[in-house]
Amino acid sequence: MNYEAVIGLEVHVQMGTNTKIFCSCSTNFGAEPNSNVCPVCLGMPGVLPVLNKRALEYAMTAGLALNCEIQEYSVFARKNYFYPDLPKGYQISQYELPLCLNGKMKINLEEYSKEIGITRIHMEEDAGKSIHGENLGDYSASYVDLNRTGVPLIEIVSEPDMRTGEEAKAYLQKLKAILQYAGVSECNMEEGSLRCDANISIRPEGQKEFGVKTEIKNMNSFKNVQKAIEYEIKRQTKVLNEGGHIIQETRLWNPDKNITVAMRSKEEAHDYRYFPDPDLIPVKVDDGWIERVRESLPELPDEKKARFKKEYSLPEYDAEVLTSFKTYADYFEECIKSHNNPKIIANWIMSEILRVVNERNCDIFDIGVDPSMLAGLVKLIDDNTISGKIAKDVFEIMLESGKAPAEIVKEKNLAQISDSSELENIVKQVFEENPDELERFKNGEKKLQGFFVGQVMKKTKGQANPKLVNQLIAKLSN
Repeated sequence: MNYEAVIGLEVHVQMGTNTKIFCSCSTNFGAEPNSNVCPVCLGMPGVLPVLNKRALEYAMTAGLALNCEIQEYSVFARKNYFYPDLPKGYQISQYELPLCLNGKMKINLEEYSKEIGITRIHMEEDAGKSIHGENLGDYSASYVDLNRTGVPLIEIVSEPDMRTGEEAKAYLQKLKAILQYAGVSECNMEEGSLRCDANISIRPEGQKEFGVKTEIKNMNSFKNVQKAIEYEIKRQTKVLNEGGHIIQETRLWNPDKNITVAMRSKEEAHDYRYFPDPDLIPVKVDDGWIERVRESLPELPDEKKARFKKEYSLPEYDAEVLTSFKTYADYFEECIKSHNNPKIIANWIMSEILRVVNERNCDIFDIGVDPSMLAGLVKLIDDNTISGKIAKDVFEIMLESGKAPAEIVKEKNLAQISDSSELENIVKQVFEENPDELERFKNGEKKLQGFFVGQVMKKTKGQANPKLVNQLIAKLSN
């Protein structure tokens, strides 16, 4: 039987506030264990939480950026469960009355585009972190770090509109870009400021009813999300084809073995005994406040992509790549400020710059070639000071030395040869050394033009002006 997968994602995003959601403790990542804590986030008796206004505005910003309806009335609830890293014995979250509802987001894949619905966005606090002894060389104990307890989160719950791991990956990448553009979060998966759980079920093709779902946790990269979903679809298909039944459960992704493993049976909402938190008043936002937040929204990825295509005459693909990360778009526009040749600068960013970014796994602004340097390199090509081939050599030296391209060209005498008489002598020499090819060229074998250009470039170590060389070959061969 052929099956169709049904996939929905729950994405937890740490908002970029300096302090926690209900107290004034720092949200700084990497602090000493249990140093960013106070009686409120430790759940001491008699303490009262106070909502962080900036966190609320970040949540509204996320909702508006994702085309949600902001609810004028929302309520915090207590979600009751026991974990060692949850000191109160409950998590403050939103349940029946969340802040944002009914959003949507368009994703673009290679062969098609698709709209993914967003069911809700609600605010909640993060839990702490359990650290088990084997990770510290001590197998006899487990430890808890409560620095993360009370860090402000939004949970973005998608509609079950995705059908493949590739769509899920594209959704996460687009979601990350929107939240970064909007300034809501840095979305650093390595630091845990963006975390994803995937709900997956399969059903016979053509069936409307959903199958039994499993939830996958412990995915720390977009690639692992895609791989985990694809594995789980195959696993569930195999179980059903062999006459088995899917169990509703939570599973963990093991990136070393590329498999999912059972963790626990899946809880239902009633297991958490939600009820409104008596220590927090309902959240009320009016139209004026919502509009002020809407007006503060910056240019988002789709808007920037459309502008790049119109303002810089970039192709669809180029604009898509350059706006996929805010830092890429910022780097590109900084280059344009120094030298206005959008298409060639885009080509250099998409090839050489992003190659280095991927090799070093770093931010585009941290590779050692700032936008003015790349723009200067392209300007040297446009001014016919150096050839495109020499430019690639200069780029590698820029990476190693941090020197400006003009300085490198001067130091290493790499300037392009544009002296007609000098190049004419070299072309004549190439003709003399290749009489058979010259005769065939004169008889109409025009593809040999490239051969002669290559020979001239070889003799000049790539420094000859290619345009002038082509002109001289045509002139001197007649």
